[in-house]
Amino acid sequence: MNSNQVYHIPALLPQTLEGLDIRPDGFYADATFGGGGHSRAIFERLGPDGRLYVFDRDEEALENAWSDPRLTPIHGNFRFIAQYLRFHGVKGEIDGILADLGVSFHHFDDPERGFSFRFNGQLDMRMNRRGGRSAAQLLAEEPEERLADIFHLYGELRQARRLAAAIVRERSVAPVDTVERLLEIARPFISPKSEKKELAQIFQALRIEVNDEIGALRQFLNQALKTLAPGGRLVIITYHSLEDRLVKNFMKTGNLDGKEQKDFYGRNLSPLKLINSKPIVADAAEIERNPRSRSAKLRIAVKL
Repeated sequence: MNSNQVYHIPALLPQTLEGLDIRPDGFYADATFGGGGHSRAIFERLGPDGRLYVFDRDEEALENAWSDPRLTPIHGNFRFIAQYLRFHGVKGEIDGILADLGVSFHHFDDPERGFSFRFNGQLDMRMNRRGGRSAAQLLAEEPEERLADIFHLYGELRQARRLAAAIVRERSVAPVDTVERLLEIARPFISPKSEKKELAQIFQALRIEVNDEIGALRQFLNQALKTLAPGGRLVIITYHSLEDRLVKNFMKTGNLDGKEQKDFYGRNLSPLKLINSKPIVADAAEIERNPRSRSAKLRIAVKL
């Protein structure tokens, strides 16, 4: 990895650090290490007794880790954060967990990964290239109804059903396994005025399904709650409505269903307390520094 390469600009960095309320002797976890921007800033605030555990399912991301006994890189999916931390001798002792649910610039800028419609290449989109189905395999195997659901739920595409039907029709002629081939099929169903936005929605939908991002997030939230120490902070940056709604409801109620549980006196029994009732969003200066932050929403909760 070229050390001068811009791999990832951390979103909402000052607000994230404030939300984590870092203690020099605390134990922290960055569940989405990526380019290490957030992690480096957290690490700089740790003293000799502090510890930072960083997770990423992409081995290339962990090449950005540095050598220090206070830093523990973990190659794995954050959905298993509690198990991984137990393996490293940590049980319910974490003072702060960060998850930035966005995708690194590196993934979008690497034609071989297939995350972006800007380059032709194979439709892969797997965060962990060691296993799981690629986007090309998904487009080859899923029935039309399921493809339509993926585009509708994860991409919020108006033409989800027509696009799914076209893919199923065209894959019988030739595989839909490259970016160029998918664009050829998709362009008749998107508006020229909003081409970039709608293409991004198509690729977002496929990426979410390929990597089971919503399922992983649901599992991660439950595990993060178990892993946090009392008073520990859960800090999450979301980028689309589906994941943001899930995070908001979990932080408010402490459960994935978003159902409030109250005691006899009507008091909320959630094990979490929201620090900010509304999400923190990027200001103009942040967006100019990092355009990716435009859709970012930061939510913070403390474990009671």
